[in-house]
Amino acid sequence: MKYNKTIFSRMICVIVLLLQLFASGVQAGESRFSTAGFYELAGSGREVYNMNVGWRFYKGSCPDAWKKEFDDSSWEAVNIPHGLDLLPEEASGSINYQGEAWYRKNFSVSGELKNKKVYLHFEGIMGKSRIWLNGKLLKEHFNGYLPVIVDVTEDLSFEAENLLSVCADNSDDSSFLPGKPQQALDFAYFGGVYRDCFLIAHDRVYITDANYEDEIAGGGVFIHYPYVSEDRAEIGVKMHLRNESTGLFKGELMLTLRDIYNKEICKEVKSLSLRKGKADHYDMRLHVDCPMLWTPDSPVLHQLEIKLVDENGHLIDGMLQRIGIRKIEYSGKDGLYLNDKPYRDKLIGVNRHQDFAIIGNALSNSLHWRDAKKLRDAGVRIVRCIHYPHDPAFLDACDEFGILTILAVAGWQFWNDEPIFSERAYSDIRGLVRRDRNHPSIFIWEPVLNETHFPKEYAHNAKKIVDEEYPYEQALSACDPGSPGSDCFPVIYTHPTSVSGGKKTVYNAGTLKEGTMYFTREFGDNVDDWNSHNSNSRVHRSWGESPMLQQAVHYASPVYAYTCLETLYASQPAHVGGTLWHAFDHQRGYHPQPFYGGVMDAFRQPKISYYMFMAQRPSEKLDKLPAENGPMVYIANEMTPFSPEDITVYSNCEEVRLTVFENGKKYIYQRSADERKMPAPIITFKDAFHFMDLKALARAGKQKEVYILAEGLMNGKVVATNKKYPSWRPTNLRIRVDDDGLPLRADGSDVVTVIAEIVDEKGTVKRLNNTSVRFTVTGEAALVGDYNMACNPVPAHWGSAPVLIRATTNAGKINIRAEVLGEGVHAIAPCEFEYESVKPVARFIYNPIEMQSNLKTEVTTREINNQELDSMKEEILRLKKKISKYELREVEMQQESFGEKK
Repeated sequence: MKYNKTIFSRMICVIVLLLQLFASGVQAGESRFSTAGFYELAGSGREVYNMNVGWRFYKGSCPDAWKKEFDDSSWEAVNIPHGLDLLPEEASGSINYQGEAWYRKNFSVSGELKNKKVYLHFEGIMGKSRIWLNGKLLKEHFNGYLPVIVDVTEDLSFEAENLLSVCADNSDDSSFLPGKPQQALDFAYFGGVYRDCFLIAHDRVYITDANYEDEIAGGGVFIHYPYVSEDRAEIGVKMHLRNESTGLFKGELMLTLRDIYNKEICKEVKSLSLRKGKADHYDMRLHVDCPMLWTPDSPVLHQLEIKLVDENGHLIDGMLQRIGIRKIEYSGKDGLYLNDKPYRDKLIGVNRHQDFAIIGNALSNSLHWRDAKKLRDAGVRIVRCIHYPHDPAFLDACDEFGILTILAVAGWQFWNDEPIFSERAYSDIRGLVRRDRNHPSIFIWEPVLNETHFPKEYAHNAKKIVDEEYPYEQALSACDPGSPGSDCFPVIYTHPTSVSGGKKTVYNAGTLKEGTMYFTREFGDNVDDWNSHNSNSRVHRSWGESPMLQQAVHYASPVYAYTCLETLYASQPAHVGGTLWHAFDHQRGYHPQPFYGGVMDAFRQPKISYYMFMAQRPSEKLDKLPAENGPMVYIANEMTPFSPEDITVYSNCEEVRLTVFENGKKYIYQRSADERKMPAPIITFKDAFHFMDLKALARAGKQKEVYILAEGLMNGKVVATNKKYPSWRPTNLRIRVDDDGLPLRADGSDVVTVIAEIVDEKGTVKRLNNTSVRFTVTGEAALVGDYNMACNPVPAHWGSAPVLIRATTNAGKINIRAEVLGEGVHAIAPCEFEYESVKPVARFIYNPIEMQSNLKTEVTTREINNQELDSMKEEILRLKKKISKYELREVEMQQESFGEKK
């Protein structure tokens, strides 16, 4: 047999690919988060310190709070991420605090940092902010979503304690994005120092920060991929170095690429010479044979090690970057290509706001990670991060789980003709690209302002800025079709065109333009008007089975013409997918009710539609990720007296067998080969459940025979099962911690959801009840909001009552007790659950004295006198009058003009 080098090479690549698919689960369990855009490299001299712990907080105006001699001993002790309010689950209607808030932190730094360059890196301070160090104003910033970076090298004290003061002002301001008054916004952005803060120290010859340097397509580290195929890949690494030492620097830049096993794949070295006071960019290339490629179904992340060494071989500076080798491009009529192969699966996903129940926008990194995990479990392959830059931790998680992202600047239905507004908007576009350009999950940039009638000049400039900041391939930008200047964008947001042979008439986007990619940025919402907001897509979990079932049908395949999963899957190749509005229930400024259209609620508890989305996952395991669980089957019927007679089942299997009661009816469903439909249509077994049959068996003492069993089959073999029982007499509470396998970190900031469920003696949840649950938390965590508003006891909605707990700074045991009020003979028994937090790996800088305040005082409470109460009432009335019917109608008309009634 003649040796063929090409065939042999491809065989090796196939073997590597199989190993890649097998091993990708190894990395999926990791939950590391980047710090200031990089991962710390041990021994590099670049040190990262967590500054989240030990702040003093005051809500209100305090003009002298920046002064060192100011007495803040009466202020509340808090850790960040921190919001200005702890709010009830129903917190819409712009009820959150708006105005100034102050943070002060006393801290000491080691003398070892004395000769280093030192920066403070705030990931996000809402609104406009000012930062002082030791009484000196160092920074004023106008953006609530991009990093605030402050050079503190010359102002740090190494002999005495330092004072860091921050004024965060989230009041309305039309001079920067998003600009629109909060009471007229369809989301809420709360306030405070609501993301992480780091202190970064490194040598005076160093790799710079892209957001701080403010250079077009420069600064920091820029990773791109000039060539990608299954056989080989080329990785471009552009680095910006600065020399602030006392003389000429000579040395080397060393790049090492490692695989998921930390094994070295390739290495490159470049000599350099950099004069004192100068900065320069250096381009290097890495070449990889048979690369392990990043895809949504196999998101392999490599570790890129970057080292700067001097001429004596001493490591001066360095960092780690997690990279995914991938190539995304659009090829006209052929549709989307991923890694030089046509990508025929539709990219179906969700929109996401970052707020959470009670804590608003102040999510810990683990909550962002869990959001990504839950969405990937549901089969989501793409998330539109609306309507602002999201936390870097969420993007880190999207890289890890294989979720493509659409990244947007802050903006919603607002334009200001004043030049300062567009100037700041352009700066924000650059800041967004510079911050997030190295994430493999990036798919589309959204530099325009959502549903906004901006000038044509702005649209063209926005697109130009993205191209300048990302001058390589794969820089796709998107715009609405009706927006001025949309002609220059490669991606157009619209609804699918009519599908030949489809069962419905869907909304016509007009003639498809050659070479343009189409995507539905928002589908699913079905309001009657934008004032009343009645909708069969907006459902609270507490409303029960029938409303949630109807929501799922509307999102999947309603009988009326509407953009839904079925129409998206049946659309032309030019239309690559769409994102549901919305992943989670969330708060809003301009309406008294939260948005209830999420497939999960504000605590991230699933609704029935969540399982319908889960059924769209591939039925065969494509990888070893825990987020891709392969075959599934779910019975959407709780067997209550009010449950529908038709039994709905969601499954991605070829065949489903249903057994109703032990000796009752049996049903079989087999999927058709109709490729025009969504991957897994909703399965309905007609007239299959009758409560009176259940009652008869119960009266006869045959409760064990009362169940519904669904079995999912592939190739004639049962590969998934789901069994449902009716809930009998409620007997006790059951506690579970919704951590998705990522334990609570004892860093003073981490938060996790705890859920108490009312169950019968066999553990079946009693969905229909009107019970409230009181929680008590002791040990190394505190209940969030326990002493604020009516957060405890908690009403059980659809059988479950959720709360949040926050870790202390000590790792250890946490005791959680849940009980129903009252001690009657037949009372529901309480439950105790022991959980344990883990020690964080980060290094912290804080004064331990600041942590002596009682952690339970999440928000300081005080008496409100009659004069203050009258003033508050007057302010509420003033705001209500300000939100006139005209303003709400203006919102409605603007949403209609962008096709959002579809």
